[in-house]
Amino acid sequence: MQDKNFDKLAKKFSKNIYGTTKGEIRAAVLMRDLLPAISQLNRTKLRILDAGGGFGFISQKLAAMGHQIVLCDISANMLEQAKEQIAQAEQPLNITLVHSAIQDLSADELGQFDVVMCHAVAEWLSDAETTLNHLLNFIKPDGLFSLMFYNKEALRFHSLVSGNLDYVERGLKVKKKIGLTPNYPLYIEQVRQWFNDWQLQLLCQSGVRVINDYLKQSLPANFDTKQLIEMELRYSQREPYLSLGRYIHFIGQR
Repeated sequence: MQDKNFDKLAKKFSKNIYGTTKGEIRAAVLMRDLLPAISQLNRTKLRILDAGGGFGFISQKLAAMGHQIVLCDISANMLEQAKEQIAQAEQPLNITLVHSAIQDLSADELGQFDVVMCHAVAEWLSDAETTLNHLLNFIKPDGLFSLMFYNKEALRFHSLVSGNLDYVERGLKVKKKIGLTPNYPLYIEQVRQWFNDWQLQLLCQSGVRVINDYLKQSLPANFDTKQLIEMELRYSQREPYLSLGRYIHFIGQR
């Protein structure tokens, strides 16, 4: 099985993921989690690797704060979008673009980083454990690993409450593959075990979209998206809501 390349889906991906409330929630949770963890490193300008970062939505925000970014992706089209957006930024952004699969990155060439980010990538990898383990080579001794992955249990629960019972009976295997449905969703406990095996101290655990994906189709007339995002942030680190997040965000420290 091959890992997913978003070359043909680059525009659809950016529109469907980041041009929606879903994207606002994702960015809000990630930034809420990342900024305190980064500040604890007590370094003004950090080297950050965004592995499989697409057009670098979060990377561009961090670069605007003065951090040095290396943005890697297997999709040339995604990196072209990144190049265009960086050129249009209000201020110069220190972002180096690297066209490469994560597995082909070399720590000898790139060096080590204060922070390694890998967001919404693991669920597209045929061997996520090995690929993510490879990224540990790029993390400084006290550095951070920010991992966001698609939650298999949330996929099951969402399917159940949506009435897609046959899909659940088939073990969450679809008859016809949908473009943006991940191939290899992960269980939370599975990834927690990986962090334990890798001797990463788990500093932060959050659910991403713990409410949005379970909203009824018919909403109150006064429904407020801003209030929804506030609620997402409020409940994203509380159980049982955390474990129902469509994505899970972990930050580990070496």
